[in-house]
Amino acid sequence: MELIRSILGLFRFNNKNWKAILLCVFAAAIFWIFNSLNKSYSASIDFPLAFDFDEEAYIPVKPLPREVKLNVSGLGWDLLRKSSGLKVPPLRIPLENPSEVKKIVGATLPPLFTTQMEGLQINFVMTDTLHIQIDPKIRRKVLVALDSVDQYIREGYGLSSAVSIVPDSVWLEGPQSLLNAFSKRLALQPDIRNMNTSVNEIVEIGFPGDLIFANPNTVNIRFSVSRLVQKSDSADLQILNIPKGLKSTSGISKVYYRYSIPEDQQDLMRSTQALLDLYGLGKGAHKLVPQLINLPPFVRHVEVDTLHISF
Repeated sequence: MELIRSILGLFRFNNKNWKAILLCVFAAAIFWIFNSLNKSYSASIDFPLAFDFDEEAYIPVKPLPREVKLNVSGLGWDLLRKSSGLKVPPLRIPLENPSEVKKIVGATLPPLFTTQMEGLQINFVMTDTLHIQIDPKIRRKVLVALDSVDQYIREGYGLSSAVSIVPDSVWLEGPQSLLNAFSKRLALQPDIRNMNTSVNEIVEIGFPGDLIFANPNTVNIRFSVSRLVQKSDSADLQILNIPKGLKSTSGISKVYYRYSIPEDQQDLMRSTQALLDLYGLGKGAHKLVPQLINLPPFVRHVEVDTLHISF
């Protein structure tokens, strides 16, 4: 029994020997780690990427690849540092004509990276293909407009002035493929709704994705809004290309119509006329709506009486 107690005592911690034992274990672990890291190994590591091109003349349309996976060989120390990602410089890919390069096959990369590996040897490239899309950076001048003004105006109200946009054009800068898809007219969509008073707004011109920029990037939009009033009136009728045998328009000299107009415009006088063109009309009875010309500005919801003719 004394022998067994003596053996167990060798493995028993006490206040005198536990620190010494821990130090021995720690020293042994450090020695083993240092010894292991001085040996050569192979590993697959994600390396950061960077592309060298003229960023003043070209712009990526899509985010460029940020990493490439390589299988490399080297000392454990070097592999540990590279795999940790701490202060690892990116592997650089030069692009002389970036807009002409759409993809880079992984097998073509080792010659570019060999001088950048700092003690590591490339065994093979695990990334199959790098896909890139870089466009020439261009500038285009476009007109600025406001589409469908009525969508911003409260029901029962109407536009009572011309829409003023200052400046009326801006320069756009961005990727060629995106700017070529733009028309010559840029439609604004200001954040205004149900307007029943005059509008004087500074509107920012922005695009999603931070690829296209406008210069200047703001415009001033102004227009007047007024309540609509209902009006009725008549216009002198003029018939064009009257065919032979026309029976039923004798005595019809005026056409009656109804319309809505902003109340601050209702006193403006215009000599409105009604035209009825009978060119190419076949024989028989017809119901026709004359065309009104020279209506007052900003009128809407026009209803014109129908004329019945026959020949």
